[in-house]
Amino acid sequence: MSAPTQRPKVTEREARQVAEAAREQDWRKPSFAKELFLGRFRLDLIHPHPLPSEEDVRRGEAFLAKLRVFCETRIDGRLIEREARIPDEVVTGLKELGALGMKIDPKYGGLGLTQVYYNRALALVGSASPAIGALLSAHQSIGVPQPLKIFGTQEQRDTYLPRLATTDISAFLLTEPDVGSDPARLATTAVPDGDDAYVIDGVKLWTTNGVVADLLVVMARVPASPGHRGGITAFVVEADSPGVTVEHRNAFMGLRGLENGLTRFHGVRVPAENRIGPEGAGLKIALTTLNTGRLSLPAMCVGAGKWALKIAREWAAVREQWGKPVARHEAVGTKISFIAATTFALEAVVDLSSQMADEDRNDIRIEAALAKLYGSEMGCLIADELVQIRGGRGYETADSLAARGERAVPAEQLLRDLRINRIFEGSTEIMHLLIAREAVDAHLAVAGDIIDPEKSLGDKAKAGARAGGFYARWLPKLVAGQGQVPGAYREFGPLATHLRYVERTSRKLARSTFYAMSRWQGRMELKQAFLGRIVDIGAELFAMSAACVRADLLRNTDDHGKEAYALADAFCRQSRLRVEELFGRLWSNTDDLDRRVVDGVLAGRFEWLEAGVVDPSDDGPWIADAAPGASTEENVHRKIP
Repeated sequence: MSAPTQRPKVTEREARQVAEAAREQDWRKPSFAKELFLGRFRLDLIHPHPLPSEEDVRRGEAFLAKLRVFCETRIDGRLIEREARIPDEVVTGLKELGALGMKIDPKYGGLGLTQVYYNRALALVGSASPAIGALLSAHQSIGVPQPLKIFGTQEQRDTYLPRLATTDISAFLLTEPDVGSDPARLATTAVPDGDDAYVIDGVKLWTTNGVVADLLVVMARVPASPGHRGGITAFVVEADSPGVTVEHRNAFMGLRGLENGLTRFHGVRVPAENRIGPEGAGLKIALTTLNTGRLSLPAMCVGAGKWALKIAREWAAVREQWGKPVARHEAVGTKISFIAATTFALEAVVDLSSQMADEDRNDIRIEAALAKLYGSEMGCLIADELVQIRGGRGYETADSLAARGERAVPAEQLLRDLRINRIFEGSTEIMHLLIAREAVDAHLAVAGDIIDPEKSLGDKAKAGARAGGFYARWLPKLVAGQGQVPGAYREFGPLATHLRYVERTSRKLARSTFYAMSRWQGRMELKQAFLGRIVDIGAELFAMSAACVRADLLRNTDDHGKEAYALADAFCRQSRLRVEELFGRLWSNTDDLDRRVVDGVLAGRFEWLEAGVVDPSDDGPWIADAAPGASTEENVHRKIP
């Protein structure tokens, strides 16, 4: 048996320091969401709703038209689900269509679509096959193109972007068998080999696109040595390099066409010119890439919501129970209302965030993270409600329905496919912590040294003086605002009341955050349930704001302004109920009790409760050994022509 993997030994504090060093430290541009968490409702940052240029619209709509025809004529989603593989000819067709280069500049052979139209394309193709949406998203949102666009050298762009725009599929490799959201424990190494190369050794898990990728972004730890700063570093690696072995193609509860695998690197020699950015910048590159990359997941959730609404409308109108269509029964009608209103809000959040990303006037790191968090959570709820509306047919597979002569509606597949969105590219729990960290950044900037146990008394005194000045100016502004003025935001008509609510509630949210920091100080970071609720309130307020602004845009530019106002109003009223519940749970909850129960579970005091069942899982290790070394497995990598 091989020796256990030697992973870096890190303390909790060291792990936090690694994560902190990787985040963007400065706020050089305004952020609507950041201001919202500080109790400042900066409506001027999102209203009037930003719009794409006419040329961007022309190019985007032209591609969407071609993509729609391709989806309708060339993609068989049920076949992909049944065979758990995207046919090679479909991928080849996507390449010919230019789908690999949607976000790549035309000078490199790409289409140069905006973030808005890229996301709409993902929503469209994802509705035909979520596995294809995931393939294209992993390739362009977090794969090789985006890091090279932001951090690559001109030579790297000239070398790789033309390939990535037309023929080559890319993948992003960060996660390892024993490393998820804690990159401080990353074990894959890239050891300098002279001045012109690095040698990579290690194992990467859950490599979306890794089974079919031609180019990889690999995160590996460079040991510090004379002439080498070291640290987690990003590299472009040719997937067919000697020593790269895809040892396993993973299978999941959903996204069955996903080409996701386990990849081993053994003595893989990578030229130094393939390093992206300086040594030690790998995590910063990854997080910066995700600022816009995260928008692809909620975009596909929007597509799922649109399809769910269509099926709910058509089915609930024809299915009769007790003398009338089920849609007319309030128990079902409330679910349809939730699906419609929430889909409208999700599209508002994604389009607004995407257009702000295109304009690059605002810092959208929090907006994109909120979009991912909110979209993935609400998308799952929408799918679950659709399954419930369909009843037994919602639980039955599309192929089984078709075999009985009924319409093949893959509602259960939608639920399975969407479930992963709450886990990958930042789980809900990690997104809560990430957003909470950004939301309290202003507080930590002025008062962080006060609660830092490693700071001297002199540093703490200086921090106290800074904090006193900041809070003397900030706290009085949380007392009153436009939300208490009856005529404020009158240009939004009947939606003005909701914007006044957002303004008032953002100040209440800021006061609650300040109170919690004063109460718990350095222990605040341990109050993860509390921080999660703070973030969820902010997400609801952001979604309400986006919904109102979008409704106002459609009133002025579209034929459906009246209907948009109705949907925005319904969403805001539903959202306000959720916000009030979250505020109540900030201070009235079972968090302390839950921790005591967990202590009991881990101590084995409740093992008696587990009696009376059998465990169908085998006795293998919880985490497979990932010791570096030569592969003993067959290489299951396959190249798509």
